[in-house]
Amino acid sequence: MNIVFRFLLRAVPTLLGAITILFLILRMIPGDPAQAMLGADASAAELARLRTQLGLDRPLPVQYLYYMADFLRGDWGNSIVTKTPVLERVLEVLPSTLTLCAAAISIIVLVSIPAGVISAVRRDGWVDYTVSVLVFLLMSMPQFWLGLLMLLVFAYWLDWFPIYGAAEGGGLLTQLHYIALPALTLAASFMGLATRLTRSSMLEVLGREYVRTARAKGLTEPVVVVRHALRNALLSVITVLGLTVGQLLGGAVIVEVVFARPGVGTMIWDAILQRDYPQVQAAVAVFAGLFILTNFLTDVLYSALNPRIRG
Repeated sequence: MNIVFRFLLRAVPTLLGAITILFLILRMIPGDPAQAMLGADASAAELARLRTQLGLDRPLPVQYLYYMADFLRGDWGNSIVTKTPVLERVLEVLPSTLTLCAAAISIIVLVSIPAGVISAVRRDGWVDYTVSVLVFLLMSMPQFWLGLLMLLVFAYWLDWFPIYGAAEGGGLLTQLHYIALPALTLAASFMGLATRLTRSSMLEVLGREYVRTARAKGLTEPVVVVRHALRNALLSVITVLGLTVGQLLGGAVIVEVVFARPGVGTMIWDAILQRDYPQVQAAVAVFAGLFILTNFLTDVLYSALNPRIRG
């Protein structure tokens, strides 16, 4: 109960602060939502009427107070473009984005942790150097550039994967076929970080007394590495992976746009171009809430695995 109270004490101000900053940033972007909706040929009277209808003619502090009051009541408004409830549209495409993030985190866990362990066990060997070079390349590549490169090589030249879209209503293999490239692109830079962190944590743990004692007892090397070293090294890795889940949501915006994949990221991009303020605010508010919740669950999991930090 105490940890839940602390979570709410931090989460509520953080969420409201993020929404406030977004509200101000959106209104600093050049452009007029009314002009974007009605087009360049709209008359001044039509523009004035639409601004009044949308509340854009009010002073900025008044707009903010009205928005926050509606937000706290659960009324997040309607899309300026589609006239539909913004939260409903976000929840409609959110599963696609969460599926992409789940695929990316699965790749990170299945590839980075074994690679980091092998690199630490084979320290200063050719495997370690190869992994280090790959980690450097993955962490230095911007996601949009890597996505375009993967599209060019694997989708256009080799024709192994679809170029864009998602397999809506298809089977599992079809879904995996469509999500493979976007998930790899999203996971790439985080794979480098997780691999490097796993390696450094394993090197630290392998040098501790209880690991040397386990070896002195005659335990086999796989048992020493997995049961004694990896179990303790994973504590710091789990913390970073928990934070990574939140960062993946932000990276999904770029990846979904590059691969023309339906999801919250594509929705945010389209809404920004159309100056659809309520839609952008709703999508980012949901992302912020998920990020805060992920951090909370990471803290809970870390406390469960490491009882020394409880309380």
